Amino acid sequence: MIAEKMKSYVENSSVIRAMFEEGGKMAAVYGAENVYDFSLGNPNVAAPVEVRQAIEEIITGEDPVMVHGYMSNAGFEDVRTAVANSLNRRFDTAFHEENIIMTVGAAGGMNVIFRTILNPGDEVLTFAPYFGEYRAYVSNYDGILKAVEPDTDTFQPNLEKFEEMITGRTKAVIVNSPNNPTGVVYSEDTLIKLADILRRKQEELQTVIYLVTDEPYRELAYDGVAVPFVTKYYENTIVGYSFSKSLSLPGERIGYLVIPDQVSDSEQVIAAANVANRILGYVNAPSLFQRVIGKCIDAKVDVQFYDKNRRTLYDGLKKFGFSCIKPEGAFYLFVKSPVEDEKVFVEAAKKYHILIVPGSSFACPGYVRIAYCVSLDTIVNALPYFEKLAQEFFGRNV
Repeated sequence: MIAEKMKSYVENSSVIRAMFEEGGKMAAVYGAENVYDFSLGNPNVAAPVEVRQAIEEIITGEDPVMVHGYMSNAGFEDVRTAVANSLNRRFDTAFHEENIIMTVGAAGGMNVIFRTILNPGDEVLTFAPYFGEYRAYVSNYDGILKAVEPDTDTFQPNLEKFEEMITGRTKAVIVNSPNNPTGVVYSEDTLIKLADILRRKQEELQTVIYLVTDEPYRELAYDGVAVPFVTKYYENTIVGYSFSKSLSLPGERIGYLVIPDQVSDSEQVIAAANVANRILGYVNAPSLFQRVIGKCIDAKVDVQFYDKNRRTLYDGLKKFGFSCIKPEGAFYLFVKSPVEDEKVFVEAAKKYHILIVPGSSFACPGYVRIAYCVSLDTIVNALPYFEKLAQEFFGRNV
């Protein structure tokens, strides 16, 4: 018999992954070119050429024991120094090697930090809509995730509701900017107000509240929008980062945590996170790709590819009468469903071989997420079918 907790996970298995699997089945029947799969945030841009060059240099030029062997649980010292130096150059920070822990992607990093800080019954707040796996990451350590209802006018955090929800049991807050699924970038003004609320509540409740910022999309921003680096605004900030999107390496599972010296009890938190990395079974982040990151720390994918997709899809859907905020980052559109139950709309889209994800998967029903990290041809070829969907639901030619 499987564990009771796992029964609910199996029953509520990821809708996104299920949609992705369904897309594979549809492609086998109708041909991949006739299926428009916008379900999964799987980058469609090749990794920068520097990545391949780095792999070749490492494999052919370095001691195999050093390439493939164990290292400190936190990762190779020179790679962590390279990460710290890159952040310091870009964001005027003062991190050092000990502030960085290399992790098995951002998801691995979040599990490490929640294992480090959560006691059973501790509460973690996040802002809807949010990436659904957060609930599992918190529940893994017997914490309780609570979602702040969204401001659907802007999709900036609803700070009034947020302040009301903070209690003596609040141990952490998760923010995700650029946001999955909305593409919204949390503004500097939002972050300043958020930090002020947290400081005030810490003083009032005599507790420590950590701000955990999940940043796999940090490098994917458009129209000159700057993505604020959150440690600047709040002392108890812990950063989780992944190279899955910035270097198109989702399957390699490589990222890092930043635990600044300014974090309350930072030495203990860093030490505990290192132990958590080991006892959770990760032991350390993948050694080869740590070395790759050390050589490619400032390489980036071409965001112009995603930007062209963004503009093409957004302009097309708006023309057909759909409503959504123009995303400032990431590679998702969060579109208002033309009917209250967005799952009806999702099912209707399948008739046209369009696969999109219901907003209820992100704790925001009434919307759907469309991932535009696909080929431009997929978007262009799908637009006539989105037009047919619009005609079906809006009852008019567009």
